[in-house]
Amino acid sequence: MSSYNGKLIRLNLTTGKSQVEEIPRAWLKDFLGGRGLGVKYLYEELKPGVEPLSADNKVIMMMGPLGATTAMSVSRMALVTKSPLTGAVAKSVMGGSFGAFLKFAGYDGIIVEGESAKPVYLHIDKEGIHLLDAADLWGLDTQQTHQKLREKHGKSTQVACIGPAGENLVRYAVLISDLRCGGRTGVGTVLGAKKIKAFAVNSSGPLSLHDPDGFKKLAREIIEGLKTSPGRIKMSDFGTSYLTLGFEKVGIFPVKNFQEGRLEGVEKIGDEALANIKIKNDGCYGCMAKCGQVRQVSGGTYDGATSEGPDYETIWSLGGNLANTDIGALIAADSLCDKLGMDTVSAGNTIGFAYELYQRGIITKEDTDGLELNWGDPAPMMTLLEKIGSRQGFGRLLGEGTKRAAAKIGKGAEDYAIHIKGLELPAYEPRAVKGYGLILATSNIGASHMYGRPRDELAGKKDKLTEVDKGKDAASAESSQATQDSVIQCSFSPVTGFNAQQRSELLVAATGFKEFADPAYVEKIGERTLCLERCFNVREGFDRKDDTLPKRMRTEPLQNAGPATGQVFKNLDGLLDEYYDALGYTRNGIPSEAKLKELGLEGVAKDIEKFSK
Repeated sequence: MSSYNGKLIRLNLTTGKSQVEEIPRAWLKDFLGGRGLGVKYLYEELKPGVEPLSADNKVIMMMGPLGATTAMSVSRMALVTKSPLTGAVAKSVMGGSFGAFLKFAGYDGIIVEGESAKPVYLHIDKEGIHLLDAADLWGLDTQQTHQKLREKHGKSTQVACIGPAGENLVRYAVLISDLRCGGRTGVGTVLGAKKIKAFAVNSSGPLSLHDPDGFKKLAREIIEGLKTSPGRIKMSDFGTSYLTLGFEKVGIFPVKNFQEGRLEGVEKIGDEALANIKIKNDGCYGCMAKCGQVRQVSGGTYDGATSEGPDYETIWSLGGNLANTDIGALIAADSLCDKLGMDTVSAGNTIGFAYELYQRGIITKEDTDGLELNWGDPAPMMTLLEKIGSRQGFGRLLGEGTKRAAAKIGKGAEDYAIHIKGLELPAYEPRAVKGYGLILATSNIGASHMYGRPRDELAGKKDKLTEVDKGKDAASAESSQATQDSVIQCSFSPVTGFNAQQRSELLVAATGFKEFADPAYVEKIGERTLCLERCFNVREGFDRKDDTLPKRMRTEPLQNAGPATGQVFKNLDGLLDEYYDALGYTRNGIPSEAKLKELGLEGVAKDIEKFSK
């Protein structure tokens, strides 16, 4: 008896057929599930050089061993593919309830491959697995798609779908399940290219556990701890919006496309202002934190606008990044991105890039379809989001992301495109928190805040501005995040009181795999996953040259940023050496043969040797 179903659905959209496959037991022990197992499948099955939007790319949707149980914060789903933004490995994590019910239906994951000739969706019920026509769904936004599928299959239907942004191949389209999204590396874009609109689950059955009584006792202990956890209470009350004012005070909160670090009037979009328009909490399957903050605007231009958010990243991307402190516009823009199925981080970053180009005269009203892009004015942002989602006018270019848009515009626009490996930066100014700068630079998926966190720096326990002795911490943070993403454990669960020892005990009670009893063994899975992602990228031509920061961070002193004013990132090369040494990579960022052997990846060594010459 085990919480693993040990089975996945392989869906071939070219043939229109699906089959159920056994997951190798050894892979479960070596990669756990979620991100780790997804990366393993992607590495083994995807040939180097595959075009991300071709039929040859694959999307792996994978649950973890604790998903759909009574344990807290573990029922999320990992999404793995080759990114249409970066050409590198892509991973994201989606919350909600869809993944839990996929496990209840008897499957740990889905592999989507091939390409359909017409729009389709996958439906799973007690009768089996069905690939159905989606002509009447194509063109609908994500909320309409959820409603339509529940009208067809019942109110309890669990849905994950793409919106118009995915259909129109906006390179940062996401997958949406209710009001939770995943895929800021462009997973929704890959699904759109394959013409699969949605996944719907109705079937459910009992989930086995190796030690039901032991598991129940452990889960209850964690729940008792979470009841009084200050971190959990703060997340329940505010979500991640509580980060905004503190980070802005120390210059971490980027403003005007990373030109500055302070925002006049930021309190208008801070945690208390957002708490005043909160109407209820929402959250992922089986999680008592309910960190989703459903907020509604009352009065003004955006009267009635409602969203589950915005979270800290979106407060920045559609707020501070544009010097926008209009709370109504912020809520409306967040809601619009969810309906379109579009990542708020990349969308807001790309629009901020356009605002700066307009500020500098590199583009004019002739380029922007007549829009005047002035800092602090949110109206053009709303229009641009619509244009991006529909790929109309200037939105067609911005839908390519900052890297490709800058290359097309020319005239020095590249200097203001704030991305790493093609993925736009999140809401953390690298010059103000150098450990985060190193993590963003080395992340195998590009500039993702979800690839690891320098928690001690963010909490003020370590110096944020020094540029030495941070490589080991960055390597450890990335490995630990990979472990969490493989369990899959919510990234905020360590903050709310769910520790590594409790996780190991739960894993053993759930799966019966005795190896998981050792927290060090579980953490090693994270390092193995991180290394395999790096190997995937090496096959695609990535190396040290790609582990860098935007020119602005390396050459321009940060302005108006409190204690971080005047900061420049000067010693990235030294920190990269520290980071590579900590992980056992060569100074060119390539995993060494000895490290591959240590991690049980000997079979990868010859592959990497061939592609790293």
